[in-house]
Order: sequence, then structure tokens, then C-alpha cells
Amino acid sequence: MRCWPLSIHHRISSGLKLIWKRSFWEKAQEYGSKTAIISRKNNYSYHQLLHDAKQKALLLAGGKDLEQARVAVLVPPSYAYISWQWAVWLSGGVFVPLSPSHPQEELEYFVRDAEATHIVVSAESQDKLTQVAGEYCLPYLRVSPVDGSLLMGSERKKPNVDAIEFPLIDKKRNAMIIYTSGTTSRPKGVLYTHDMIEAQIKSLVEAWQWSSHDHILNVLPLHHVHGIVNVVCCALYCGATLEMMEKFQPQPVWERWMLNLIPQGSHITLFMAVPTIYHRLIQMYEAAPPGIQPLLSDAAKSLRLFVSGSAALPETTFHRWKDITGHLILERYGMTEVGMALSNPLKEEERRPGWVGYPLPGVQVQLKDEESNQWITEKAGRGELLVKGPNVFREYWNRPEATAAAFDRGYFLTGDIAQRDESGFYQIIGRSSVDIIKSGGYKLSALEIERVYLQHPAIQQCTCVGIQDDDLGESVALVIVLKKDESDMSLEKLREWGKDKLAPYKLPKKVKIVKEIPVNAMGKVQKKQVAQEMFG
Repeated sequence: MRCWPLSIHHRISSGLKLIWKRSFWEKAQEYGSKTAIISRKNNYSYHQLLHDAKQKALLLAGGKDLEQARVAVLVPPSYAYISWQWAVWLSGGVFVPLSPSHPQEELEYFVRDAEATHIVVSAESQDKLTQVAGEYCLPYLRVSPVDGSLLMGSERKKPNVDAIEFPLIDKKRNAMIIYTSGTTSRPKGVLYTHDMIEAQIKSLVEAWQWSSHDHILNVLPLHHVHGIVNVVCCALYCGATLEMMEKFQPQPVWERWMLNLIPQGSHITLFMAVPTIYHRLIQMYEAAPPGIQPLLSDAAKSLRLFVSGSAALPETTFHRWKDITGHLILERYGMTEVGMALSNPLKEEERRPGWVGYPLPGVQVQLKDEESNQWITEKAGRGELLVKGPNVFREYWNRPEATAAAFDRGYFLTGDIAQRDESGFYQIIGRSSVDIIKSGGYKLSALEIERVYLQHPAIQQCTCVGIQDDDLGESVALVIVLKKDESDMSLEKLREWGKDKLAPYKLPKKVKIVKEIPVNAMGKVQKKQVAQEMFG
């Protein structure tokens, strides 16, 4: 058994002034009895959320300052999750969200890499981290997945938390570590400060006109910025109601939207998801009896905004969703290191399918030429997307060299290739590491090829990857899922169909037909894995 030194548990810069005004807590007091969270059929007010978070903060740190110690939280998307998130922040700790869907080995890696000093784990996942907790002598709090209270009869007499003065935390202190997906290397911890999180929230609240009248249904996992910031933090920051669905299933989502048609019901106004979720909602709609479909359409029409991100939204999905609901899905662009950077306008008539819009409020964007590495000064152009602003992360946790290499003149190098038109509107061409296929001297966009083949009448889903080619360097390969009742497909037929839509060098050289394309928790296709497993 080995224990991390005390200096690691309490790392803090000298002379730090504790002056954070705690925007969330002040707003929670302001909204008081209003419903903050609906979780597992229970309603929790802002007052109760704040009170319960204070109780948990006392259990965690006794009302003292954790001084930026990392607290790993393995709890499903629920009231329990959010109350512990707030408890960590109230205690001056750094929140490290983990996903119950991750394997034990990966969870242990996150705990070790973050140098966590405490672990909070829900009952159904309680055995996943006992080994690493014992290895590093870590306090191990097993909690209820419903309200986050301690299990095993370990509840103590609850003191009057209103009489306790919790530490005031400087906004520049560390607040959260979110781990990247690790598509090109081991996952890196992306470190945010409190003011960086607040900058992201304020930008989205302004751009998408969040208000206390909003009610959002969350179906996203809460170990990525999409669910944590775009949904949870934005909702609670502006006094909205956040309704939790711990795991996405299309039928319960449609059924919940149907309640909007009841005059006295609690109306959902916002929905944010990944393209895979929209695709499955469409499938559910199309499988519904014809007499039910108009009711489903009316239910979805009653929402004010649908947002998609974390992966490219196929234009076929965009147009089919409009046919069903009358809504044009708002597509935006972001990543773990920057939060959200680009967004289509809130005005529907200004949105474009396949594009991700303008820089969000407070965000600066540049393009860097792929060959010369010079910044593109013309209005229109194509290059690597660079992002700067108060929303951008502080550093990769304990990786100073990787952090330094990730910036150019204060701008974060996203690794994504984008094009900008004369009006300043952006489109993502693809990730330079997996979506740009270098074939015979050409740089091909896998996303462009996918967009074309998704228009094929027999194709339900497809992903395009580059595979090693001794002659061309890389060649184009397609992995496709055929629509129901479709079975007759070949490489020759695909090339023949695509020759009038794509240049000859963009046509696929290989094809693999599968029943399902594997995606990660955020609906992203792991293209390197797909290329290796399906094409060797």
C-alpha cells in the first residue's frame, strides 16, 4: 500500500486570496423553491440542492478548504451527481467526473492520473474503485444513486449547515478535470478553472437565450463538456429546470415530449444531443403507427430549440428532422479543451446544414494554413482551426510539454480542419488525424464523402476512413449500414452511384457492410479502431 504525499493532496499557489462570489450558490438562493432538478421521479428545489450540497461538503471536508484537491466522482447522471458536483466546489476541490460505462482499468487510470484524494461512488459501481482506493489510502464514500446520501448506515447527525461559513474560492482556482476521449493517445486530463467554466456558460446563455423559464431534458452522459456545461451548468446558472434521464432510450424521450401537449404539464423547451440520438429518434418516429406520428410531431414542435454536437450531423438527419418536427437543428462546434467555440445562429432562417456557424460571444478564432503554417488573413480560406478566449482550458493536467505544444501565440490548436466563407461562417472539414485522407497527393475530407453517400437511398449510416495503400499512401474505404430490407450492395455499385457526385480520386476503394457502426459514449465513431478492425 502506498499513499501520496500530503503536498500532492494540498497543492495550492501561495498567497491565494479566497474571494469567489460563488455565482451558482447566490443564484440558488435567488431561485429558492423553484424546481431545479427532476431525477428518478423526484423534484428538488434550488434551496434543497444547495442545502444537500452543503451537507455533502461537510462530509467531504468538514467545512474546510480542500485547496484544489481532486475528488473523483463515479455517479450516474442524476440529482446525486449534481449535488456532489456542487459539494466538491463548495469545499474548494477539483471535480473529476467519471463514467459508470468505463471499464475498471480505465477508471483506475483516471484516478491515478488525476492524483485524486477522495472517491465518491454510487452503489451500483462501488466495487470498481475499491482496489485503487486501498492502494492510495483514499477516502471512499459509497453513496445512494438517488440522492447521493451515504450508504451502509454511515450517515451522521446532520448539523445546521446554514450556520457554517464555507470557504470563498477565487475564480482563478482549479475547478474541474475532464478527460479526453484518447483517440490518438492515452486520455489527457483537461483542467478548467472556475472562471473558464463561467465564461463558457455565459457565452451559451447569451447565444441560445437561456432563461429561468427553460426546462431541458438531459439524456447525455456527464463526463464530457457537452452534458456538464452545455446542459447542467447552463440550466442551473440561469434558474431553469433540469430533468434527468440517466440513459437515452428513444421511446421515453418521445413519451416525455408528448406531455408538452397537456396544458397543465411541465413543458420541455430545450433538447441537446449527439447525431446518433437524433438518428434513433427518427427511427422510432418512423416505426410508430401512422395515427401516432402527428402527435409525436406536434410534441416536438412545442420545444423551442434542438441542438446537436460532439460529432458531425448528417445533412440527411438535419432535413428529416425538419420534415418531422418543423425544427432546423442548431449545430455547433466545440471540444473538451475549449468548451463551445462556434454556433449556428439562434434565428432558424440563418442556420445552414453541414456548417457550424460563427464564433460564440467572447471567442476568437483563426485559421492556420496546413502547408505554410501561416495564419490565413483573407476573409475566406481553409486551414487548421485555432481558438482563443476565456473559455479555453488552463492546461493538460501534469503534462506541461503537451500543454506548450497545444498553443500557438495564445491560440489553442484544435487539430480540426475548417473552411471559412466570405461572411465568416465556418464548416468543419474533418479532424486532421483521422478525417483528412492523404491519397495520391490529394487531401480528401472523409466528412464530405460521408455526406455524399448518406444521400444514397439504400444507406442508413456510413463512415469513411483512410486505410494504408502502398501506391496512394492512403485510400478511401467506407463502412456502411444498409436500410431495412436492403441487401444488394457492392463496391462497384457504390462507385457507379458516386461518380457524378465526387471526383474519381474520392470514390471508395473498399467497402464493408455491417449491422452497426460502433460509437463511444458521446456518439463518436472511433475511426482508427474501425479502420484497423475492419480493414486490417
